[in-house]
Amino acid sequence: MFETLKSLAEGLGDRRIEDLFADADRADAFSLEALGMRFDYAKTQIDDDIRAALLDLAESRGVAARRDAMVAGQKINETEGRAVLHTALRNLDARPVLVEGRDVMPGVLDTLARMEALANEIRGSDVTDVVNIGIGGSDLGPVMATLALAPYHDGPRCHFVSNVDGADIADTLRRCDPARTVFIVASKTFTTIETMTNAGTAKRWLAEKGVDAAGKFIALSSDVARAGAFGIPPERCFGFADWVGGRYSVWGPIGLALMLAIGPEGFTAFLRGAEAMDRHFVEAPLAVNMPVLLALVGVWHNQVLGHATRAVLPYDNRLSRLPAYLQQLEMESNGKGVGMDGAALPYDSGPIVWGEPGTNGQHAFYQLIHQGTRVVPCEFLVAAQGHEPDLRHHHALLVANCLAQSKALMRGRSLDEARAKVAGQFEGDELERQARHRVFPGNRPSTTLIYPLLDPETLGKIVALYEHRVFVEGVILGINPYDQWGVELGKELATALGPLVRGESGAAEKDGSTAALLKFVHTHKAT
Repeated sequence: MFETLKSLAEGLGDRRIEDLFADADRADAFSLEALGMRFDYAKTQIDDDIRAALLDLAESRGVAARRDAMVAGQKINETEGRAVLHTALRNLDARPVLVEGRDVMPGVLDTLARMEALANEIRGSDVTDVVNIGIGGSDLGPVMATLALAPYHDGPRCHFVSNVDGADIADTLRRCDPARTVFIVASKTFTTIETMTNAGTAKRWLAEKGVDAAGKFIALSSDVARAGAFGIPPERCFGFADWVGGRYSVWGPIGLALMLAIGPEGFTAFLRGAEAMDRHFVEAPLAVNMPVLLALVGVWHNQVLGHATRAVLPYDNRLSRLPAYLQQLEMESNGKGVGMDGAALPYDSGPIVWGEPGTNGQHAFYQLIHQGTRVVPCEFLVAAQGHEPDLRHHHALLVANCLAQSKALMRGRSLDEARAKVAGQFEGDELERQARHRVFPGNRPSTTLIYPLLDPETLGKIVALYEHRVFVEGVILGINPYDQWGVELGKELATALGPLVRGESGAAEKDGSTAALLKFVHTHKAT
């Protein structure tokens, strides 16, 4: 399926990205502006022929038809027999969305109204701290968005506990006043072991502090009965349908912590931004469709050129959790080895996604990106302006660094340039040796997404952009991005090993390595 693209890749030879800018129109021809944002993919090897072949690939794989089936409520999550409708959670214009002939929008909007009412109640009370207890999609989305929108916080302080490691909740509770703290327990099934363990610890903490747990807990769960057994009444329970996957759920009840932090109006703007990106994704032709082009760049780098990793590099400290959020979004969605037809994939699936905010990363792993033996395609994100008017010189330096890094990756530094740089310091063989250490191969691809300001609406656009990018890549690869069977085995084995770790009687562990590790635990555990 990639034959044409592989042939085009082989024909690149030693062509350098920088040379493509001999065409004075390249910057605009290989950029797209939509919804107030500019996506620049000019610093890649993609040219007219390659782009045309990529678009042909998207057409042949039925991206548009699959997209339309998704937003229409068809059960495109075929391994679980479910629709995929996180887009309905931000359908504020309430266009009918039918699942098995029933419009789901009245229920979506009713839940949103209930969330707003509770948020206003809590924000108007003496509550100072909110602790969101969740994991995976019930943590990464709200923690990423809440941190990103810190300039818009005007509600209680929001904390996030996810790890079953007791240090996580212990360190968090130490910062909270039990009399003025509310807990959000985020688990669709209300059975997630990490989440429920932490929720139980929070409940005991309140009791130890002499505080009644009544009214202190909110459940983000579809299992009202289990939440009720925990002590959370139905009116403080917010469910969501099985057509919302965890890593796509920040737009609904899982986003309650964000709503508490920035208020219902700010949360609505967040949803509006995503809704605008949804409309663009549905309505724009593939050739000028931002999620489609972002996905095609990813396919070109990963499946065609064989670059196994992708660095996400936001030049915004408040987006420090975005790489981790996108890591789950991409790697849990498209990290599969089997296609929709049940057959093994004949090509690599999704890439390894990682990253850190700039400029911190420049003093850490950029050495490998610039001079290492592996090519790492980079995706830069940056705002044209920051939120601190008295620190504009900081933001100017930040933007300069972002633009400089993408330029340096493309341009590099030749051996002749390196020699000239050290010519006055060394001579002879030593000059040659020192110069070689200063060579940058360049010709390394990057994209840049730039936007005016990171406000709630813009963040909504960005997150929805990446959601749709993952969808398009999944369609092209023939993968179902909406199941995650790969997380199940470890959970099952952890449940079986629990009694052995605690020293309870049971079947002996037959794996010699694990048995030896268990013995070490028992030898050194506290008594």
